[in-house]
Amino acid sequence: MRDAMNNLGGDSNKINPLVPVDLVIDHSVQVDVARSENAVQANMELEFQRNMERFAFLKWGSNAFDNMLVVPPGSGIVHQVNLEYLGRVVFNTNGMLYPDSVVGTDSHTTMIDGLGVAGWGVGGIEAEAAMLGQPMSMVLPGVVGFKLLGKMRDGVTATDLVLTVTQMLRKHGVVGKFVEFYGEGMSELSLADRATIANMSPEYGATMGFFPVDHVTLQYLQLTGRSDQTIAMIESYLRANKMFVDYNEPQIEKVYSSYLELKLEDVEPCISGPKRPHDRVPLKEMKADWHACLENKVGFKGFAIPKESQNKVAKFSFHGTPAELRHGDVVIAAITSCTNTSNPSVMLGAALVAKKACELGLEVKPWIKTSLAPGSGVVTKYLQKSGLQKYLNQLGFHIVGYGCTTCIGNSGDIDESVASAISENDMVAAAVLSGNRNFEGRVHPLTRANYLASPPLVVAYALAGTVDIDFETEPIGTGKDGKNIFFRDIWPSSEEVANVVQSSVLPAMFKATYEAITKGNPMWNQLSVPSSTLYAWDPTSTYIHESPYFKEMTMLPPGPHGVKDAYCLLNFGDSITTDHISPAGSIHKDSPAAKYLMDHGVDRRDFNSYGSRRGNDEIMARGTFANIRIVNKLLKGEVGPKTIHIPTGEKLSVYDVAMRYKTAGQDTVILAGAEYGSGSSRDWAAKGPMLLGVKAVISKSFERIHRSNLVGMGIIPLCFKPGEDAEALGLTGHERYSIDLPSSVSEIRPGQDVTVATDSGKSFTCTVRFDTEVELAYFNHGGILQYVIRNLIGSKQ
Repeated sequence: MRDAMNNLGGDSNKINPLVPVDLVIDHSVQVDVARSENAVQANMELEFQRNMERFAFLKWGSNAFDNMLVVPPGSGIVHQVNLEYLGRVVFNTNGMLYPDSVVGTDSHTTMIDGLGVAGWGVGGIEAEAAMLGQPMSMVLPGVVGFKLLGKMRDGVTATDLVLTVTQMLRKHGVVGKFVEFYGEGMSELSLADRATIANMSPEYGATMGFFPVDHVTLQYLQLTGRSDQTIAMIESYLRANKMFVDYNEPQIEKVYSSYLELKLEDVEPCISGPKRPHDRVPLKEMKADWHACLENKVGFKGFAIPKESQNKVAKFSFHGTPAELRHGDVVIAAITSCTNTSNPSVMLGAALVAKKACELGLEVKPWIKTSLAPGSGVVTKYLQKSGLQKYLNQLGFHIVGYGCTTCIGNSGDIDESVASAISENDMVAAAVLSGNRNFEGRVHPLTRANYLASPPLVVAYALAGTVDIDFETEPIGTGKDGKNIFFRDIWPSSEEVANVVQSSVLPAMFKATYEAITKGNPMWNQLSVPSSTLYAWDPTSTYIHESPYFKEMTMLPPGPHGVKDAYCLLNFGDSITTDHISPAGSIHKDSPAAKYLMDHGVDRRDFNSYGSRRGNDEIMARGTFANIRIVNKLLKGEVGPKTIHIPTGEKLSVYDVAMRYKTAGQDTVILAGAEYGSGSSRDWAAKGPMLLGVKAVISKSFERIHRSNLVGMGIIPLCFKPGEDAEALGLTGHERYSIDLPSSVSEIRPGQDVTVATDSGKSFTCTVRFDTEVELAYFNHGGILQYVIRNLIGSKQ
């Protein structure tokens, strides 16, 4: 943007954050080394080797821009750092007090709502505009009141609760809404439990899941080392402004747009999967559910394994030891992710399970890739203080790094012998992780079944070695005296957990961790970066490449564009996630991105992940729709990142087909079902399609963040009318599509009807999903950032 300002004759120093910006580098650490005392250091060295250019670019940015704090790699996960350290609750700017609010470029920013701070995820595009002083425009949301009653039963965890809440809210339908939690059950929920529920807002689809500030919030601020003076200021300000909830006073019944209620005693142990976070399975039904999934036709709850192959055993040799794999065997068990690692109860619960298991003589099979990646250094301190880390280590759950790891697909390779056993025998292998997303192809390309579970359950499933087990009736394993050990023998009571939390989690740990955090680490501190205010682009870099968005930009807005005789690039069903559109995991060896890297002399070993190469549009455009599990109806049932070039009927990679259309000057559109763009707030899921030449997406419904990202990149989001979709209208995707929009933006209204005509003679009406006047202005300018640049040049300050 600074370069674009410069080229248009503006003052490039106007491109500077106007609000405080905290940048936490947490998405690039991979689990290359696991089950080793040295894993943290080894993985960090590899992370720095791979990401040297990116890190140098970010470090340059921290000097070149004002108002920006960079928390270096190896420090923790952004949402946990925000909760424990960065969150202000109430801002005090030169004596002016006002409530804290935050937008973050990761959808789980909502975790901060557990602390009573209004916050949610936005795409990077929107965040950049917000940094430059653009207000956030939105349609006023409905607020769902979620009443919590009673208390949870013994041995039930916060993760069981959040998976239950997620399922209830998905069913209720809360996309684009706020959810506020209230009721007497609130006093039973620790702040960490609240943060776990708030964290998973994107999984239930809400803009935020909000917990107002009360005594529990103040206690947490004290625990995490915020000063007494700050806490007193927060309390008195919020009380004075009627924003503090005091459960000692009679509660006024609030009015909400709709209501839900949950008795906490009804929550039972559960996990979610095998392909979506809101497909909850009670633990007691897991074995039956697993067998149904093997049997069912391919879908969110089905793998279509023929009857005769369901009991198949794949024999292999693991470093000389004979080994076997069956469907449902666990090959990855990861305690990971901001959702759970910020919650001492479930982390110490997992450590207690490990202790009991070790004392009884249970072991984890050596070919299961076990790992523990906490979201902050505080976790390490309290695990050591409790004396329990050694038991986790004994089972292979060594700390591997401080970052998102397995939850975003940075799970690293699984052992080659295990990988070949899975792929040669077409086994449905399982991963169990304490994360928040388990969409297909995300966790690891070879784990087709992925289950979200609490950290203690991750340990239990690692010990069992399979998800095909009924914990009530079947033993987890055999103890040292040959006796069967059951789940109940290793599961701690809530009181045991509470006692360890009480004695092990101390304010001094938070203070010590965060005093050191911005000082960085030796590897970060040794990075040398130029001090220029404009970046010196290296044309040979495969990591950082000057983006093309502002190349032809002039001071005159291009105006709205319709679509003329466009071809359908892809035809999708429901629940296409941003992981399908823009993968963050590994770069497949046969993909267009891999070909580009090899052509540029990059060895396959150094491909790194899509997430780490986000600074290079050439790679990201080639990685768009490159998910290996994507289902495109134009391929008639075949799974994979290909599509049909309609004029010739050729089947090629999505990128190659898109480039053919683009070269020929032909527009493209995408047809989709419901919940298009659910999942992470990945702005590349909008930037990528724009670079591929996609002009419009026509779907049954959009996830909130993705829809606004499309608008931000100048792509038209359209919704079919209720009860209609491509199938009902008899569209095959082989037609050509024209969308007639007025050429003057003043003639378009938010949410108006437009006609889509096809060359087959069929035409239908859609709602155009520009939801506000501001979004129409962005569209008129060809995108949000172009709008901001023209406005900054036009302004006289």
